[in-house]
Amino acid sequence: MEDSGRFLLENLIKLTRSSENKFKRGNFKGALEDKIKANEILKSKSCDEKMIQKYRKELSSLYSSKFDLIFDHKLKIDEIKINEIVKMLESKSEEKLKNLDYRGAIKALRRAEKYISN
Repeated sequence: MEDSGRFLLENLIKLTRSSENKFKRGNFKGALEDKIKANEILKSKSCDEKMIQKYRKELSSLYSSKFDLIFDHKLKIDEIKINEIVKMLESKSEEKLKNLDYRGAIKALRRAEKYISN
């Protein structure tokens, strides 16, 4: 059981890094596909809270920046508001995907991840 959890976490991290690399190279559709796969794994019943916390820690290191307005904003709002923002950004991403705006869709998902990172 522990091995499967570690495998899932490694897979999540690989997909997230792959998505980030594809985004930086301008492959927005590929980045979005990897991000969607990662989100499916996160929302599956196989992920427990401990794994989600480790994933959030990885996101924090991936998205760390000296000037991070989202981090500053997170300090001033509560968990309920953060969840509302994340849901709004995820629905915005779905809307952009329906319009085949891959760049807009991946940007919204990346922004949502910044809100859930530690």
